[in-house]
Amino acid sequence: MKLNRTIRGGFAAILSSAFIAFGGAAHAEYPEKPVDMTVLFGGTANTIAQLLSELMSNELGQPVVPVSRTGGGGAVGYSHVVSTAPDGYSIVWNSNSISTTHHTGKVPFDYSAFTPIARVSTEIPALAVNSSSGWNNLADLVAAANASDQKLKVGISGKGSFTHLTSAALFDAMGIGDKVSFISYGDGKAPIELLAGRIDAAIQWPGQFVSYVEAGELNVLAVTGEERVSVLPDVPTAMEQDVDVNISMWRGLAAPAGTPDDVVAKLQAAAESAVASAQFQEAAGNIGFSPAYMGASDFGALIAKDDAFYADLLKQLGMAQ
Repeated sequence: MKLNRTIRGGFAAILSSAFIAFGGAAHAEYPEKPVDMTVLFGGTANTIAQLLSELMSNELGQPVVPVSRTGGGGAVGYSHVVSTAPDGYSIVWNSNSISTTHHTGKVPFDYSAFTPIARVSTEIPALAVNSSSGWNNLADLVAAANASDQKLKVGISGKGSFTHLTSAALFDAMGIGDKVSFISYGDGKAPIELLAGRIDAAIQWPGQFVSYVEAGELNVLAVTGEERVSVLPDVPTAMEQDVDVNISMWRGLAAPAGTPDDVVAKLQAAAESAVASAQFQEAAGNIGFSPAYMGASDFGALIAKDDAFYADLLKQLGMAQ
């Protein structure tokens, strides 16, 4: 009998261990493995993504791995993520580009193909020129364009990109849209192209221009948002110069539509913690973007509102397809 009790006791222990093992597996919490974060662009977008992924990794307890999938104004990266399983292991560092890529015909799906996670930051585009041009404000640029029999060469990240859209809207609002020729140069190359004289003007993120402005090599004539930017405090907005343009870029995170709510909540909390960190706040001041956390629900409403705005703007500019 004593032997039987020992056997029964041992068998019960085995069953108990098995129950715990299988029960633990059944209730394993997300994330159990690394999370793939698709990064759509280089430059400032990539810089922020690298820091964000590091901070989110610390919060989630699993690596968030930023993977560059650039091209097509975001179309390459969006197409990859939308084809992945909605399980939270493939997310995208997204932006207003989800609307521009769709409404310019680069992808067949729109923002509804994704589940919003959180807005993380905002950036205000800036218009720069080579300081040797002698142009110090938008009025100088307009006067030069009107006096020349040649078109201004304006650099953009790519046809249909956010910089293309912003540039087209700005030059149209200045009344010289027909005096501009857009030249694609790729992400993050605006300062080099301006200094080489291959383009006359370019819209990009302020952080790309700061060191060149400080060196006296580039002049930034305007920013396109409703407020000035902290890294270029002396540069007026377009509206301050009587040009009616108010366009800024938001960046955030999204996952394929159908991603479970509890997974989205985990990612949202990690993003919120990252944005609130001292490291992220310090980087914002150095790089030239604004931390702007917004939860999934409000972020989704913003994306929908923006989509309608950009659909209308692209139609007005003759860029919609």
